[in-house]
Amino acid sequence: MPRINPERVLSDLRTLATFGAYKTGVHRPTLSDQDVAAREWFAGRMREAGLDAEIDGVANILGRSRATGRKALSGSHLESQNHAGWLDGALGCVYALEAARAIAEDPATADLGVDVAVFCDEEGHFGSFMGSRSFVGVLDESEIDTAVARATGMTMREALTRAGWNGRPRHLIDPSRYDAFFEAHIEQGDTLEHSGRKIGVVTAIVAIWQYRITVLGEQNHAGTTSMTRRRDAGREMIQLLASIDARFQSVAGERSVWTTGRIDLDPGEKSIIPGQAQALFQLRDADPAVLARMEDALREEVAKADDAGRCDISVERLSASTPAIMDARLQDALDAAAEMNAPGMHIRMPSGAGHDAQWLARKLPAAMLFVPSIGGISHHWTENTSDEDIVLGSQVFADAIVEALRRN
Repeated sequence: MPRINPERVLSDLRTLATFGAYKTGVHRPTLSDQDVAAREWFAGRMREAGLDAEIDGVANILGRSRATGRKALSGSHLESQNHAGWLDGALGCVYALEAARAIAEDPATADLGVDVAVFCDEEGHFGSFMGSRSFVGVLDESEIDTAVARATGMTMREALTRAGWNGRPRHLIDPSRYDAFFEAHIEQGDTLEHSGRKIGVVTAIVAIWQYRITVLGEQNHAGTTSMTRRRDAGREMIQLLASIDARFQSVAGERSVWTTGRIDLDPGEKSIIPGQAQALFQLRDADPAVLARMEDALREEVAKADDAGRCDISVERLSASTPAIMDARLQDALDAAAEMNAPGMHIRMPSGAGHDAQWLARKLPAAMLFVPSIGGISHHWTENTSDEDIVLGSQVFADAIVEALRRN
């Protein structure tokens, strides 16, 4: 099996962390100056590794191997959440590049190839998985035209033009070229750390179902309107969310999660009873049957609150993705590679977060590897993984790709 270069892996990760450095993490929003510079640097590193690398018209990077044998595709994303961690996304890009280098450098595996992909906007600054959706052919030009960065108001077209990439052809996957897609990521949770394991072999990427809950009451004076007369939209929203939380304790699955990500009160003033409240609500699970059961419970709780309260309450489903099941053969390859490098230190587990792999799984057999997140922290500048775990994960990742390409 090829041997990865630990110093090279850690050096590349630490260099990437200088693009948009923020405390011990990074602030590198999609197509910001820092993100553009990181993409240019990483494309250069691909070329140094002998890959034919180009940045396309949606800021995806594809580095193509010149190997003559069977090939895998591997990669992740480079942009970050705002003021977030240095490994989320970047780790998967560096693991892919290191696998390509190590496999090419070993005479026993030099016939095998790894194409490296860096997808744009997995973190959703402009939209939903813009890069990986473009790569698998489900992103229309019209969606790029209307995409606007939430934080800055800049359109994606403007940002691509500033970078010099607007109008370039977009890379499109050729499934006949590849046997598999591999992605690596920090866990972004604490399952590995709490279990004392070092490698997570992902079984499925959860589905995410999004809702908007609306409560319509009556805006009025906070000091002169008696409690018996009030139609307080904010109060009824809070009561409803508490009821939903209590109900879900009995209907959710073992790994189900639900989140009220945002509550807006209108007019949102200290001395005015809110006449309207809206909440953005989310469900996540890898089992569609569990999600359906939770949605039924959600709608029942909304209907009960609407009947019993003084406000009009409704719920609207905004989106519903489907779980992405990781390929069984590739899971076996990851298990075998993990057992070879760290016997007994790997477990199978679902991913509670979305990843580019869920879109690539529509075109190729897909696999994901997790390494531990210290304290289970992610999407924050304190996010970290030990150097030892980073190096181990990189070796397991490269070995798993070889294992998958060598198997029939």
